[in-house]
Amino acid sequence: MLRKPFLLFLLIILAGKLSFAQSVPSPKDHFGFEIGDDYQLANFTQTEAYFKKLADASDRVELTSIGLTEEGRNQYMLIISSPQNLKNLAKYKDISQKLARAEGLTPEQAKTLAADGKAVVWIDGGLHATEVVGIHQLIETAYQLASRKDAETNRILDNVIVLMTHANPDGQELVSNWYMREKDPKKRTLEFLPRLYQKYIGHDNNRDFYMMQMKESQNMGRQLFVEWLPQVMYNHHQRGPAGSVLAGPPYRDPFNYVFDPLMITGIDALGAAMYNRLNVENKPGYTRLTGSTFSTWYNGGLRTTTQFHNMVGLLTEIIGGPTPEEIPLVPNRLIPNGSTPNPVTPQTWHFKQSIDYSLSLNFSVLDYAARNYDDLLFNIYHMGKNSIDRGNMDYWTPYPKRIDAINEAMKAGKPALTASTAAPVGKINYYDLILKDSTLRDARGYIIPANQTDFPTAVNFLNALIKAGIQVQKASADFTVSGKKYPVGSYVVKSSQAFRPHILDMFEPQDHPNDFQYAGGPPIRPYDGAGWTLAYQMGVSFDRILSDFSGPFVTLPYGELQTVKTVVPSGSVAGYELSPAVNNSFIYVNDLLAAGLEVFRISNGKDQGTFFVPASAKAKSALEKSSAQLGTSVKTVGKRPANLTKVTPARVALWDNYGGSMPSGWVRWIMEQYHFPIQLVYAKDIDAGDLRKKYDLILFVTRAIPGIGNARPGAEEYVRREAKEEEVPAEFHSQMGSLTVSKSIPALKKFMEEGGSVFTVGTSTSLAYHIGLPVRNALMEMTAAGVERPLPNDKYFIPGSVLEVAVDSTQKTTWGMGSKSDIYFDASPVFNLSSEAVSKGMIKPLMWFDSNKPLRSGWAWGQAYLEDGVAAFEASVGKGKLIAFGPEITFRAQSYGTFKVLFNQLYSSPN
Repeated sequence: MLRKPFLLFLLIILAGKLSFAQSVPSPKDHFGFEIGDDYQLANFTQTEAYFKKLADASDRVELTSIGLTEEGRNQYMLIISSPQNLKNLAKYKDISQKLARAEGLTPEQAKTLAADGKAVVWIDGGLHATEVVGIHQLIETAYQLASRKDAETNRILDNVIVLMTHANPDGQELVSNWYMREKDPKKRTLEFLPRLYQKYIGHDNNRDFYMMQMKESQNMGRQLFVEWLPQVMYNHHQRGPAGSVLAGPPYRDPFNYVFDPLMITGIDALGAAMYNRLNVENKPGYTRLTGSTFSTWYNGGLRTTTQFHNMVGLLTEIIGGPTPEEIPLVPNRLIPNGSTPNPVTPQTWHFKQSIDYSLSLNFSVLDYAARNYDDLLFNIYHMGKNSIDRGNMDYWTPYPKRIDAINEAMKAGKPALTASTAAPVGKINYYDLILKDSTLRDARGYIIPANQTDFPTAVNFLNALIKAGIQVQKASADFTVSGKKYPVGSYVVKSSQAFRPHILDMFEPQDHPNDFQYAGGPPIRPYDGAGWTLAYQMGVSFDRILSDFSGPFVTLPYGELQTVKTVVPSGSVAGYELSPAVNNSFIYVNDLLAAGLEVFRISNGKDQGTFFVPASAKAKSALEKSSAQLGTSVKTVGKRPANLTKVTPARVALWDNYGGSMPSGWVRWIMEQYHFPIQLVYAKDIDAGDLRKKYDLILFVTRAIPGIGNARPGAEEYVRREAKEEEVPAEFHSQMGSLTVSKSIPALKKFMEEGGSVFTVGTSTSLAYHIGLPVRNALMEMTAAGVERPLPNDKYFIPGSVLEVAVDSTQKTTWGMGSKSDIYFDASPVFNLSSEAVSKGMIKPLMWFDSNKPLRSGWAWGQAYLEDGVAAFEASVGKGKLIAFGPEITFRAQSYGTFKVLFNQLYSSPN
């Protein structure tokens, strides 16, 4: 029998061990410095270890990996709530899903679920890795939530489930190690990173959230749109406008007209909580509305895509970093106004101040959610139900073009006045005349036929919707809608869904308003793109169905990605054919070539561009393997076609620069997906000459070739300070430098004269001017003084939008294209070609504007100036050629409809 003193001793020892086990390590205990200390950054390896310590030490924290990054690291999400809530996560996730999707719930049932649920709030950090406040506030906030015992924190833990998500582990490791490599703190800098902080696309990782092509985007998208569906998401960024500390909600107009108004007013409510708290804590410098450039128009960002899902999507952009900086004097920001109620004064700013501000903002959001959790849960249901109801009825979205039509009708159709009384005779209901036109109502749904030419790309489009939490149906048999027959395997997307705003945004054209600084003044540049309709960019064929419809449709589980499988026909054949109109055909061809098999192309006739593969057991086996994964139809032929040209992989070089080019990174990713071998080439490689011995084709994306005079009217020049060799390690010196007119252009001209091909996109088409081709800028005007100048913005302004061009599909470059194509146009170059050079065959127009209204989606002020302008051409240069595409044909790896004009160039024919 134990004596009491000994028993008491054991209890004391156990209590001490328990206390030790429950002690939450502080960041300083782990990292050796306070989060926010000047000149100190934590890398991902250290952060990963700290997250694991938090999860081990605190019963408020659950650590989960949501997937691997592009470089193979774990991407973590910390789920933080009360211990009791963590035991019931499945229940609360189910409630969150049911209310967000709003399927079959009455308002009374929704209110019951909302009262029984917990608010789900997403807070991320580190997406843009050089914006180092983001990941460091995440670390500090996680510690505070795991350790604090005050009433506010307990209320948050009881009523909120916090999803704290690391948005870019790879970037944190790169950026922090780069900054901390200098032993002398005063020499530490975030400048001159040797590569992009996301493997392929760097800063554009925040433009990938309606496609979700990068692994990090897919990981986060699944949690946001399929798994948790939070009511509030908070996306931390940098940097605030000069003369302020941060920009935050509410945001400036325009907001997208497909939104439910409750989402916008929800942003207002959270914004008020955020800046009120800062003001209570005497933290000035918050600007909003027109105080910054941020709007809610654009889809595709981590924050903005959630807004198309009825989530209150919050963004702040704050100043600060580990190296102290100065808040500059901006006199116009010193007077309080509606955009900046509490201005900040010029001063030295330290990293810790930005961390403190971020914590205040986080806790303001979390406290609002804790106090209003049932309202947030019910509101997302209410928005979802509104969307479902609108999708089940005749509904007209009030796009600006409809309002313009009312104004024009009122002006043209004003009733006549009688001579005697000057009173109107009759009355016209202009609202019903325009906004209730039955042909202009929103679609009840969309049908994507399985018999369209490039069905695998259409399925890629559908998978983008599925990753975004959209419900998709698949036909189990043939069916007919509105008199048109559709084959089994076709897909259906009904608009009577909670996330209807996102559906409309992916299928329908964006109608950006004419947004000017003042009447007759210059346009206000959108935050990002003005139009991006994904179905158009990807070249997907679909039908808009305006009335309710049904059929043998099987509803697919949420988040279940689709694949297309086809069967290679059997029997005795001469060979197999693959269509050049199908993007995946190029994967087949590249895999066949890599396996040592022969592939040919039909060089002329009605089937020109078609790939032909001679029959063999090895060829059939390779085609069957690809068909099981890629779904491209393989046609058998009994006779070997005439006019065949053998194809071999070209030696392709893709330009890049020190620090990484985002457009180049996107193309590199595309090349990998389509199995094209490429080699990166830098300015010094170009300047070294002898290019023809190494390459058959060199590809220059936008911002590679130096500009010249009027190469891109209306565009903002991209300026970056180049590093000096002494500022970077010697291992990167071979990548440094830029292309120059004096050395690089002559080397490229010689490369073409000796038989090489140069493919240029966007601003890099200025190479045509440098080498003296007979082409001119089509977007010029003559001033009263007789001087030619680019069209000014108040006459012509087209930010990122989707336009339609005519295509000469008989040319090798455009094989597989139709006679019309949608292209992504971002203040892109447009050309006039010498008629003599065209008639002699020296220059061949490939794409041109055959209309004075080519706009398909977005904003095109003065679009009539484009008519007859050439968007793309091919020119002979000695034995070689220059191919110039003004439009962004590989734009963010979204414009699948124009990929093939690049792919067609990536094969060589034997000399």
